[in-house]
Amino acid sequence: MISDCYARLRHLTLVTLPLAGLAGTAVAQPGANGASFMDDFDGLNTGFWFVSDGWNNGAHQNCTWSKKQVKINNGILELTFEHRKEGERNFACGEIQSRKRFGYGTYEARIKTADGSGLNSAFFTYIGPADKKPHDEIDFEVLGKNPAKVQVNQYVSAKGGNEYLADVPGGANQGFNDYAFIWEKDRIRYFVNGELVHEVTDPAKIPSNAQKIFFSLWGTDTLSDWMGTFSYTEPTTLQVDRVAFTALGEECQFAESVACRMD
Repeated sequence: MISDCYARLRHLTLVTLPLAGLAGTAVAQPGANGASFMDDFDGLNTGFWFVSDGWNNGAHQNCTWSKKQVKINNGILELTFEHRKEGERNFACGEIQSRKRFGYGTYEARIKTADGSGLNSAFFTYIGPADKKPHDEIDFEVLGKNPAKVQVNQYVSAKGGNEYLADVPGGANQGFNDYAFIWEKDRIRYFVNGELVHEVTDPAKIPSNAQKIFFSLWGTDTLSDWMGTFSYTEPTTLQVDRVAFTALGEECQFAESVACRMD
């Protein structure tokens, strides 16, 4: 998710609960127990989503994950960053993660990102040591210092350094945009608003372990070279209108899905 000089720290739940009311069949990839689904956030299904609460991911993060920063508002998931003492930090921030793990397929989310230099609005997949697996990860991250771009990246066994910046026409923080990646054994394709923006075919840069799906909004005082100088003025929110996963070979989950157009 960030440069190789920083080892990502994650405090993750190991709880796995059934997927109530979410359609699809489980993928065959080892370790994957999640099915194809679409969630338009009419409510927050806590049997599917775990809400991070009460910790931070390390010294680089200037906020504490808090369930108070996670809300549903008129069918939109809202993750908020605000100046409020929480745990060891003077700021509070929000994150959700799937309880299930997902494998090869199409991952899609419709998002409006937060405002502010030093903040990171992220849609990504991750698995790591807390789940007794190597650190594998696939990322979409909009850095508040430049919302005209989205950074994509992969980690394989904790090795990253695969960053690529793609344009977000009109700005990621100015309205909702569609972000998708198709993860296959031999390639990853990234899409913004239905357009292919980046493709990875080097086997050394393609994760293989099934992963959880995350949305997060967090800030930093220290990673200014990457995320920009932290500059807080008022509470700000990452909004998610929809998320979907379509396992390879299965029917797409909604009409506008990238998976509907793929062979």
